[in-house]
Amino acid sequence: MKIELNLYASLARYLPRDTRAPGDRIREVSEGTTILELLRSLQVPMDKVKLIFLNGLHARGDEILHEGDRVGVFPPVAGG
Repeated sequence: MKIELNLYASLARYLPRDTRAPGDRIREVSEGTTILELLRSLQVPMDKVKLIFLNGLHARGDEILHEGDRVGVFPPVAGG
C-alpha cells in the first residue's frame, strides 16, 4: 500500500535520494506496518524524533498505517 512520508529539517537526510523532492514522498509499505517500523526501516534514530503527525493529527509510533495515510515527522526545534 502507498503512504506519503515527510521527514522535516535534519530528518530529511534519512529519506532515500529519489524521494527528497517535494511531491516524491510516496512510499510503498506492507499492510500492518506501524509508523515506528517505517522509521526504523529508514534508519531514523528515534532519539532525533520529537513529533509525529498522521493525517494532520498528533500520532504515536505504534499506530498502524493505512492506504493513503500522510505521515509527518519533526525533530526537536531549538532557537532563541
